[in-house]
Amino acid sequence: MSEIDFFAMVSRLKYIDRWALMRNSINENLAEHSLEVGMIAHALCVIGNKRFGKSLDSEKAAIIGMYHDVSEIITGDMPTPVKYYNPEIKAAYKDVEKKADDRMLSLLPEDLREEYQWVFNPPDEYAYEKRLVKAADKISAYIKCIEEKKAGNSEFKSAEKSTKDAIHAMGLPEAEVFMEQCIPSYKKTLDELKC
Repeated sequence: MSEIDFFAMVSRLKYIDRWALMRNSINENLAEHSLEVGMIAHALCVIGNKRFGKSLDSEKAAIIGMYHDVSEIITGDMPTPVKYYNPEIKAAYKDVEKKADDRMLSLLPEDLREEYQWVFNPPDEYAYEKRLVKAADKISAYIKCIEEKKAGNSEFKSAEKSTKDAIHAMGLPEAEVFMEQCIPSYKKTLDELKC
């Protein structure tokens, strides 16, 4: 049997810092972010199922969330203002991300690759879960803005507003519930949390 490099490469998420163009009080790497996105995506599906009578696959959403930025092991974390500067750059970056995902998948042997293919390219049946992962990604960014603000860093002030607006613009009831009922607790101190 040959060696499998995929998981060693995925573990390198911890070496890629986010928010490279901004002064950070608290550094955040892609491994931390990806875990948080997976957990929030799972929660959004649970909210959808329990509060809105949907039949969402929370486990699939969690896994998609955990792997959603794996391409950035190859590409690095492209700052949002650059990534979405214009349609041409956005399209070119999507193509680069796709090639990076394909490269990562190629590190798996055929018998394992098919089990991960859906994570990188979720089928249409998981389209709503994928939307919730995108919402979870934005919510994670919003939480980062809150944490930086709590640390006295005003650098994230406009990012906080634009990220919050982007979350609301998604029109996802699960995200609205999370924003209304869960986000206020992120603004509390440890002593204020009920644990």
